[in-house]
Amino acid sequence: MLVATPIGNLGDLSPRALSAISAADAVLCEDSRVTGGLLARQGVAATMIPLHDHNEATQAPRLVQRMKSGECFVLVSDAGTPLMSDPGYRLVRAAIEAGVTVSAVPGPNAAVMALSLSGLPPHPFLFLGFLPAKSGPRGAELGRLRGIEKAGLSATLVFYEAPHRLAETLAAMAEALGADRPAAVARELTKRFEEVRRGTLGALAAHYATAEARGEICLVVGPAAEEAAGPEELDDRLRAALAAGLSLRDAAASVAAATGLRKRDVYARALALAGA
Repeated sequence: MLVATPIGNLGDLSPRALSAISAADAVLCEDSRVTGGLLARQGVAATMIPLHDHNEATQAPRLVQRMKSGECFVLVSDAGTPLMSDPGYRLVRAAIEAGVTVSAVPGPNAAVMALSLSGLPPHPFLFLGFLPAKSGPRGAELGRLRGIEKAGLSATLVFYEAPHRLAETLAAMAEALGADRPAAVARELTKRFEEVRRGTLGALAAHYATAEARGEICLVVGPAAEEAAGPEELDDRLRAALAAGLSLRDAAASVAAATGLRKRDVYARALALAGA
């Protein structure tokens, strides 16, 4: 069973979550010190088994065999909802493929809370987790994302980020996605010093270039503004969609939806570009 744990405020650990943890044969956790401290404060004793990025591949088959033998495990992350930029996906997939029932106790999630507080359109949204830590790969990923937006994606974007990388990430976003894009920086959610700062990417980048950021951070970026959809932009949009890895048919469909042009005409142009 996947069990969500607090992202800050310990009062957010639900009675059902505590009941599931207490009833489990063992708790699978990223860091036994973090989970052990949480459970100790709740007066709960539990057997803990570390499950993290470095051992999940080897642990998953053994744990699934134990599940098939009747043992019940609870999977938690250090904070929030399991699998959301945290370990556990490979174990869940292995359990499902083995026919093991997988359930969950819902609860805190920083990405959804940040989205709710941002003042930006709540749906559709795209959760992207952490961007690459190094500037080169990060810039390439943001460029790929901008290409997909030019091909028709219109969604609020949600990211996680480490505090020491916040300033450079905001600067990179302002350059790649547009300095005038509305955005929000949410940090220390549910904690004493919770803060949501809203503004454009350019203004937020300027603020955090000199202001120190602390705590766990979520970045929320509003959808790209609608752009003029004249036929003269068709080639650029199609090239961006194809460069982002879409097939000819999918690129044509996406660009047609974004521009209002006829799908048949866009597809014909995509074929011509591909053959050029």
